[in-house]
Amino acid sequence: MDKVKRQTLSNGMSLVVAPQKGAESMTLLVLVKVGSRYEPLKLTGASHFIEHLMFKGTTRRPSTLLISKELDQYGAEYNAYTGKDLTGYYIKMAAEHTHEAIDMLHDMLFHSLYEPKEIDRERTVVIEEIKMYEDNPREHISDLMESHLFHGSPLGRNIAGTRQSVVGVSRHELIGYRDAYYIPSRITVAIAGKIMPGAISQIKRTFGRVSQPKKTRDLPFSCFKTPSQTKNPLALQNKSTEQTQLALSFYGLPYGHPDRAAASLLANILGGSMSSRLFIEIRERRGLCYAIGASHESLEDTGAFSIGAGLDHGRVKEALQAIYAELNKVMQEPVSHEELNRAKEHIRGRLALAFEDSAVRADWYGRQWLYERKLESPEARVRQFQKVKAQDIKKVARNVLSPRRMVLAAIGPNAMPKTFKKLVSW
Repeated sequence: MDKVKRQTLSNGMSLVVAPQKGAESMTLLVLVKVGSRYEPLKLTGASHFIEHLMFKGTTRRPSTLLISKELDQYGAEYNAYTGKDLTGYYIKMAAEHTHEAIDMLHDMLFHSLYEPKEIDRERTVVIEEIKMYEDNPREHISDLMESHLFHGSPLGRNIAGTRQSVVGVSRHELIGYRDAYYIPSRITVAIAGKIMPGAISQIKRTFGRVSQPKKTRDLPFSCFKTPSQTKNPLALQNKSTEQTQLALSFYGLPYGHPDRAAASLLANILGGSMSSRLFIEIRERRGLCYAIGASHESLEDTGAFSIGAGLDHGRVKEALQAIYAELNKVMQEPVSHEELNRAKEHIRGRLALAFEDSAVRADWYGRQWLYERKLESPEARVRQFQKVKAQDIKKVARNVLSPRRMVLAAIGPNAMPKTFKKLVSW
């Protein structure tokens, strides 16, 4: 494995370099440590709106068309994303065009125009994006679930904001928010794949010369305090659909938690593959769904352990009872040595496949540094998984899968309190 290096640029910005032997492409990723959980209520959705506006023209490339034509001519993959606590921008392309990628992302992030007419036009685009996700139950159920799991916290708000907040935010407010958080101390630049000669020095000449403000205006987020019991465990939307979308969510473990590897393995054992417990029991043996899965995601101060499935309207109760039975089983009985080893090997194999992609390498090391200030290789992470024992899985299952701290979310024509109230306890 080629050695991954990190350095602090002269302005305090972090640079992570993750070379990949034999690669012909590269990915340049810029991560900014700001997302929806940093937003005051009035600016809900501002982080996501700003991400959109970075593609709307710069002083040197004053239109979206000029930006996209320049990148498209090289066959580049490029996009951006906003999360609860970060915003990312990336370009993946043939390594011979690294110079263009660096120049483009630097120009977009620090010389975007924010033309009033473009802001107003993009308001409608963001609102249509919100509608698109609301119309898709498989996507919308996550927002519905999080609004109850993280009730009273910015973590429970929709990352894209609301129609009202998108319409109401002003150009002045957007630029003020951007200027407060798009500062060197909050930015990690990651470059992975084939590292061309001169790439690092160009990053230093561009990103490394962005000024850190003398007086910072960025504010830390408010840490989420996990309640002893969820305030409202039912997150329901009564809607005419062909399936009932169902999700269960529990409070997960934050970055750096000693049981995080065990939580990932628990998710894998329950619903991480086509041989997982929930897939075999709910789909293969009972034929209750087409897809079912489980996942564990960490944040800096909390996390979410989730199970999701699409079900026939009339078989929701049967499916829930079967899911609950599997959760009880993993809490009461140690997993077998064979099953645990199979989960470890599955994760190891998926990591090996993923790491052939320079974009995965950039994201892996960039996020690690942004959140945890470390650069752990996938091999080191696999060694952590190998140390997990059956009793660790049982311990984390009992800790995480608490019926008192669960949200049951459903979207469908029968998603009403009188139907689900008796199904929320197990």
